[in-house]
Amino acid sequence: MTYANPDALVSTDWLASHLTAPDVRVVDATWFMPSLGRNAREEYDAEHIPGAVFFDIDEIADSNSPLPHMLPPPEKFSSKVRKLGLGNGNKVVVYDATGFTSAAARVWWMFRTFGHKDISVLDGGLPKWRAEGRPVEDLPPVPRDRHFNARYNHLLVRNLENIRANITAGRDQVIDARAAARFKGEAPEPRPTKFQGHIPGSVNVPFADLIDEESRCMLPPARLRARFDAVGIDPKRPIATTCGSGVTACTVALALHLLGAQNVAVYDGSWAEWGNADDTPIGKGG
Repeated sequence: MTYANPDALVSTDWLASHLTAPDVRVVDATWFMPSLGRNAREEYDAEHIPGAVFFDIDEIADSNSPLPHMLPPPEKFSSKVRKLGLGNGNKVVVYDATGFTSAAARVWWMFRTFGHKDISVLDGGLPKWRAEGRPVEDLPPVPRDRHFNARYNHLLVRNLENIRANITAGRDQVIDARAAARFKGEAPEPRPTKFQGHIPGSVNVPFADLIDEESRCMLPPARLRARFDAVGIDPKRPIATTCGSGVTACTVALALHLLGAQNVAVYDGSWAEWGNADDTPIGKGG
């Protein structure tokens, strides 16, 4: 079995051989929960893959929303990525410092939501790159403005009202990427919310179960498919993914895209929104 959409990932070997290609742009999308006390920008400044620019999901976001790192308006996204030297005609490769547990998949989803399909995630991220002894640098890149034409694809996004309506309609299969204890309402959220539990009718596929623990790479196709088969997900039907704040939900969306699922959206507000609303139904247990 092979990935249906293998171009969504690139290997460290591929990136090493294309690092200086004129149409390739590398993006560091490292992000950490505030509770971890780590500064992603400072870690990027200390070392990053040569030529990589830093993409801050909390800055390239909707500044008018009280929710964390929500999708920005298309014009803001265009302006920000243009200044990073990312635009039409570029092959964008995004990675993070943890290998799928940070925001690389989130940035992959953001670019696709705004119409840029030539984007891939570095399989294994910076951990694999460094483990192989490949070069890093602390030099700031000097990007040149590049035109970016944002075309918003609403089919890749769900909001609170969409998910609320879906509880009755059942159009989307909803997959929650959080750890099992959080899904069941048995563990607190790292970003505190009024309520604990899950969206009724959703199933739990923890994003960490899709990643090889040692290599930090995405699981091979057959093992990846088995994770979704185990909870009854039909990749031919519409799917919406959710998590704590719309970050690791994108890792699940990426995995499904690799398997060929064509109708996968991300609930951008995720539990940070649903778990703080006073009128949303809450599921408990498994």
